[in-house]
Amino acid sequence: MTTASRPPLKADLLLLGVTLLAAAGWIFSKEALDGLPPLLFIGSRFLLAGLLLLPFAWSSLSKRRPAQFRGALGVGLVFAAAIAFWVLGLAHASHLGESAFINSLGILLVPVMARLLFGDRPPKTTWIALPVAVVGLACLSLERGFQLEASQWLFLAAAALFALLFNLNSRVVRQLPALPLTAIQLIVVGLVLTALSALSEPWPNRLGGDTLAWLAASVLLASTLRFFLQVYAQGLTTPSHAAVIMMLEGVWTAMLAALWFGETMTAWQLLGCGLIFAALLINRWRWVRALWRR
Repeated sequence: MTTASRPPLKADLLLLGVTLLAAAGWIFSKEALDGLPPLLFIGSRFLLAGLLLLPFAWSSLSKRRPAQFRGALGVGLVFAAAIAFWVLGLAHASHLGESAFINSLGILLVPVMARLLFGDRPPKTTWIALPVAVVGLACLSLERGFQLEASQWLFLAAAALFALLFNLNSRVVRQLPALPLTAIQLIVVGLVLTALSALSEPWPNRLGGDTLAWLAASVLLASTLRFFLQVYAQGLTTPSHAAVIMMLEGVWTAMLAALWFGETMTAWQLLGCGLIFAALLINRWRWVRALWRR
């Protein structure tokens, strides 16, 4: 990698901050769910975040044709399904660190989904990484005698949908810049899930100050600021390079959960999470090696 082609250090540092904000979002969300039903929480969180990003994206959106928004709206529905599975998994999760590593399997499934939907040929490292990830997931299930919890199934479904979302974003909606696309999708997710919550969940009569504070942190830090920085940083580097750094989200989440909730991992959990992380590294080995050489 030549000096001219190297992604700037600024992008690396911003993406590192993004992974920390994403990890903190797990803590904020888990705390907020003590006072809010899952779909209402995630719907209001994304709706408010999307509305906060909208002014930054408005100049670009005003120049687009209506036809260009159809793909973004459709992909927004996939995003809504993915985040709904994620928040329901989080509501039932007993261990945040383990859950974050299961959710990170979405990165590994991106090339597999591309193969199934678009006929792309994944790199050989993907086929090496998949059995390693499966063994890691099996190790996590050993905690309950080769039985996955409901939350683990929900996170697996979310990971598959996030992989689908990544592929659709990179192909279906190429005509929209990242920031307006993000704003549209967040608003779509917010509207859909808030409406679904109104039909299926009991809403609280009042919200405590703690719940409102955790919701505000989720909106301002883990959503608005995170996505704004992520979009900006991804514009400074390549998607594959960004994906390598974004893999750290699971590591930070496990560390923050240990500090905040006092979580610990059994030997099987450590082995399972370690194997899943190793699978992510194998899958992105080319870019991991390039990053290490820098």
